[in-house]
Amino acid sequence: MTANVSISSVSDLSGRRIYIEDVYPSVDGGRFAVKRIAGESVEVWADIFRDGHSVLAADLLWRADTADKWARAPMRLHNNDRWTASFTPPSPGRYAYAIEAWTDTFGTWRHDFLAKRDARQDITLETQEGRQLLAGLKPRSKADAFIISEALRESEAGNDAAPLLSEELLAAARVQHSDRTCSDVFPLYADRPLARASAWYEMMPRSQGRIPGKHGTFDDCIARLPEISALGFDVLYFTPIHPIGHTNRKGRNNSLGAKPGDPGSPYAIGSETGGHEAIHPELGTLEDFRRLVASCAEHGLELALDFAIQCSPDHPWLKAHPEWFKRRPDGSIQYAENPPKKYEDIVNPDFFGPDKEGLWAALRDVVLFWLSQGVRIFRVDNPHTKPFEFWEWLIREVQSVDPNVIFLAEAFTRPKVMKALAKLGFTQSYTYFTWRTGKEELQAYLSEITRYPEREYFRPNFFTNTPDILPVHLQTGDPWTFKARVALAATLSGNYGIYNGFELIEHEPIPGKEEYLNSEKYELKVRDWNKEGNIKNYIGHLNWLRQSNPALLQTSNLRFAAVDNPDVIGFVKESVTGDNAIAVAIALTRAGARELWFHFGDIEIGPPGARGRVTAVENLITGERRTVEWGGVRLRIEADQDPVLLFRCIA
Repeated sequence: MTANVSISSVSDLSGRRIYIEDVYPSVDGGRFAVKRIAGESVEVWADIFRDGHSVLAADLLWRADTADKWARAPMRLHNNDRWTASFTPPSPGRYAYAIEAWTDTFGTWRHDFLAKRDARQDITLETQEGRQLLAGLKPRSKADAFIISEALRESEAGNDAAPLLSEELLAAARVQHSDRTCSDVFPLYADRPLARASAWYEMMPRSQGRIPGKHGTFDDCIARLPEISALGFDVLYFTPIHPIGHTNRKGRNNSLGAKPGDPGSPYAIGSETGGHEAIHPELGTLEDFRRLVASCAEHGLELALDFAIQCSPDHPWLKAHPEWFKRRPDGSIQYAENPPKKYEDIVNPDFFGPDKEGLWAALRDVVLFWLSQGVRIFRVDNPHTKPFEFWEWLIREVQSVDPNVIFLAEAFTRPKVMKALAKLGFTQSYTYFTWRTGKEELQAYLSEITRYPEREYFRPNFFTNTPDILPVHLQTGDPWTFKARVALAATLSGNYGIYNGFELIEHEPIPGKEEYLNSEKYELKVRDWNKEGNIKNYIGHLNWLRQSNPALLQTSNLRFAAVDNPDVIGFVKESVTGDNAIAVAIALTRAGARELWFHFGDIEIGPPGARGRVTAVENLITGERRTVEWGGVRLRIEADQDPVLLFRCIA
């Protein structure tokens, strides 16, 4: 018995002869945008090949989303059918790139001609064929037409093939063939430099006052700006600044019964005085806020606002737009939950309700409102609990108005969900660093988020602590641990942050939980910012070292070094340009004085074309220089001094 087999005719086949494969960089085959920094070169690579021995030519095409025409850059063959070229996005915004390839007919003639000439074969007919080929080309420009015509004239005048063999003519005759093939189009988003490197200082503005029991104001925040700037931070991040609801207001330590004077949680947004576009009256006015934004700029700081999509039951939207909230059978609205946590003072809007378009537009307009007040950075609360498609839409909408806007995803959730949010457009992402403490797990986690393709779209922001999270390892209050954790955050990641109080070694937890006792989420705080035992100078020096060494202001170019101590992690970071490389050794635990061998292995440093093994290191603190012998250096970390050693690497 013969099986039924479908036979395709030759005319059914595609006829494609040129293949463009394995385009780098790309995220999910071009579904999502690669992230880069405006003003820096973007290298693009691809496998390009065809059947036979014909010579190929290829161009890298690129343009801004708002541009009508493609810019072109010729690609060069690297080796093994791997081609490359680069382009530089000049300013923040959305871009696209693609690759075109075609048979280079004149280049093929030239290649075969040279092979026959070198083999001492008769090339008379080949010379005539070359002239015919040139005469039939349609040059891309008047300049190319002149070069071709001059080559033809000289060759015919002297009956000589030499004028046909110049590199200048080869470039001028690089005319597209009828078999031109184009790759898919790949998206890219170019951010401003702060997207790759930033140091965040998080605080609750209402707790910046100096009088116990008195609500802080924007003026109190302005008074703290010189200190925060002097510590080397460049982003000042505020928890929500909006009016706080009264219904089910939380009392101290998240208790259900608020007492008179309890300010409530700033995340219970909305009251009779307004919602997401309003300011809590005790903080100040909108004019005061604008003055704060201007003062931040004067101190080299940018203000980041919390964008929390949740409402107090008193939020004006519940009356003005009841259709934006889903009702239960008894007519009530379910308060927010994240079992076992309960948020009785918060309700969430329904993203797929009967007026989905109206709700989405209102939320976009909230961001645009604060954008109009000078805010360009938004930390988004729990984005993983909202629809993915909403974020992709909203981020595109906002960045189409101002491509400088940065979005930080506060999503401590499953790894694939965190990565999906980054793909959808979030500029930076919270991470599991907050809980990674051991050497092996730190190395494994950093290796995961700095490999390909994660490094193309996932920009980590390492927060040491948050108002919600006091990690167990900080609950001892050991200054050594606090120093080690902030050093890890500041050196491993280009972006990192601390929540205020970290510099004062605040560490009292609710027993058995990773939460602060007497949290300022539910009460006003007044602190002595110069409290004895603080590590402000230590943090300030770390930030100064970061700013002085571009290698520390990025995350992707990170290589771990072999260190013969299980409690000491070692790594080398190198700047984008390759002209700055820093070696770091950090003791993860306080365990007495330790001597260790820091082995560089096969790590090479330096700019392209001048890379080499590390030959010496220079201590960034003391200036002491050590020669690398047998591939490494012997180091010592003292028990009661600094848990961190930093060295400039010399090739």
